[in-house]
Amino acid sequence: MSVRKRLTPSQGLIRLAVRNSLTLHTKPGQKLLVAVSGGADSLALASATEFEAKKLGLKIAAAVIDHSLQKGSDNIAARTAKTLASLGFEEVIVKKVSVGKAGGPEAAARTARYTALETLRQQTRSHFIVLGHTSSDQAETVLLGLVRGSGSKSLSGMSEKTGLLLRPLLVVDRATTESFCKDSDIKYWLDPQNKDEKFLRVMIRKHVLPFLEKQLGGSVAASLVRTSDQLREDNAYLDSQTDKSFKRYAKVSASGISFDAQLIGKLPSAILHRVIKKALDGFGSESSRTHVLAVSDLVLSWHGQKPLALPGVRVVRKGNTITFESNRR
Repeated sequence: MSVRKRLTPSQGLIRLAVRNSLTLHTKPGQKLLVAVSGGADSLALASATEFEAKKLGLKIAAAVIDHSLQKGSDNIAARTAKTLASLGFEEVIVKKVSVGKAGGPEAAARTARYTALETLRQQTRSHFIVLGHTSSDQAETVLLGLVRGSGSKSLSGMSEKTGLLLRPLLVVDRATTESFCKDSDIKYWLDPQNKDEKFLRVMIRKHVLPFLEKQLGGSVAASLVRTSDQLREDNAYLDSQTDKSFKRYAKVSASGISFDAQLIGKLPSAILHRVIKKALDGFGSESSRTHVLAVSDLVLSWHGQKPLALPGVRVVRKGNTITFESNRR
């Protein structure tokens, strides 16, 4: 009689995290597309998902995105596909993408990756895309938001479920995924870009977080994750109030969006600024805090100012009416 091998702590933690997430967010018969880079996080996720999906009656496929940004990236993608096959994945798709330059190298690569994953999700008829972000990624994201002054939405970090994206590993750290792979005899790829200090996230990972952990007692990353959890709750409520106010006060037409400035001027500033940002972003460009405050000044302190020419949108106030209209020709 064969003796079932006891799980190591890292294997147990990651399987439990995946099982809990899939049980909460999926239904038997649905299909998951697991995004795999070849690193420890995504391979640990893939292995645990393959095991847990069977027990939950879920179908699985895997996607390996080759960004073509490094020499030999096609070999790494092919090796990752072989590893996935050895883990039990019968459907593995390798897709090469072209990375643009908009927003910088990290943002451009992310845009290309998510676009490709959504295309593959539809092609494979998958219900969700499963991603390997960990609590370590979450802590770095919160610090990045602080450095960039991105506001509460950025500081709230990533959610376990965002639309059709699932992130089961947000409750475990990067060290746990590495231990999982070692305990499971899974060879993973160490991306050299994760050591390239031209990327701000790498600087935070290699220098800022370790310094803070050393100086403040080793609980900084966990504190950042707790902060993101609390802010995400607050942000969800504020977003719901913003949606209600937008529906109540916005007059949407073919020519643009208009508001009665006196009415929206009575909103709490947290909601007013979000309503303004929602209107600005509806014209295709991400608005900044500076843009929002400039429009807020038109609402609250109007004394005949000229129209604002902002990225993608022109904002005009005439009497009590403030109008957002496209400035793209």
